[in-house]
Amino acid sequence: MHIPPFDNQNKPIVDADDGLVPLNYFNIVKLKKGEAFEYQVPGYETCIVPATGSVDVEIEGVAFRALGNRGEDVWDGEPEGAYVPSGAKARIVCVSDETETFIAGAKYDKVLDPFDVRAGGIDLVQYGSDDTKTHRKIKHILGQKQADKVGRLLVSELFTVGQGGWSGFPSHKHDTNRLPDETRHDETYNFRFKPNWGSGLQMLQREEGKSGDAYHIVDGSTICIDKGYHPCSVLPGYEMYYFTILGGLTQRSLVQFFQPTHAYQIETIPGIKDMVAKFK
Repeated sequence: MHIPPFDNQNKPIVDADDGLVPLNYFNIVKLKKGEAFEYQVPGYETCIVPATGSVDVEIEGVAFRALGNRGEDVWDGEPEGAYVPSGAKARIVCVSDETETFIAGAKYDKVLDPFDVRAGGIDLVQYGSDDTKTHRKIKHILGQKQADKVGRLLVSELFTVGQGGWSGFPSHKHDTNRLPDETRHDETYNFRFKPNWGSGLQMLQREEGKSGDAYHIVDGSTICIDKGYHPCSVLPGYEMYYFTILGGLTQRSLVQFFQPTHAYQIETIPGIKDMVAKFK
C-alpha cells in the first residue's frame, strides 16, 4: 500500500492492471529542457499534470503548448492538465528548465476526445476549519466541470490549509458498488510536504471496530488504497499536499460511505457536504 519515494526512471509507479488498485495508473516523469517522453496505456484514459515546470503535449496529432505554469513546487501557482483518451499515444516535451510531470490514469475502454484544462478551468473547493483541524483546499483538475468529457477518471490536488491537521475525515471508504450508498473507486495518492522534510500519517482501517494499519508518509510517498477507511494527517508546523487519482469500476461519480462511528461529525465540519458533492 505504501510505496516509499524512489527514482522510478520515468517508469510507472502504479502500472496497468496493478494487483492492488487495478483501476488506477500512475507515473512520474522527470525531464530537462528539450527532453521528450512518449507513452500510451491501452485500456486506460490518462491525464498529464505538470507538478513543476512546463511541457508541450501532443496527443495523436492534437497539440497543447506550454502546459503548466509552476516553479519549484506544487504550492507555486495553479495546476493544469491535458486529457489523453484511452490507449492514445501521447508525447511530452519539457519547455522549461526542468519538469516533474504526473500522469494519472483510470481503466476505461471507450475512446473520447483529448482536451486541456488551464488554470481558469480548475474547480476549487475549500472546506473545514482551523478549529476542527480539517481545513483543506481541493483543486479539481478533472472534476465536475469536465464531467461530460471524461470516462471514469477523477484527478485532484488536495492541500492542508494552515499548519498541521487532518484530511479525509470523517473516515470514509469507497470499495464496494452498492448504490446509492457507495461506489467502488480505487485511489492512489502522491504526497508532498512544505517544508519538504515534513511528514504525516496515512491510516487504514479495513473493518469497523477492529484495529488497522498506519503508514509514515514522507515527501514523495505514494499510497494505494483498495479498500477500507483511510484518513490521513500532517505534523504540526507543516503543510501537506497530495495528488489524487480516483478510478471508478462502473461510474465516474464517487459515492463515499462514511464510517458509522464518525459519520455524525459531518455536521461539525463546515462545507464538507459541498466537498462531497464535487466528486463527480
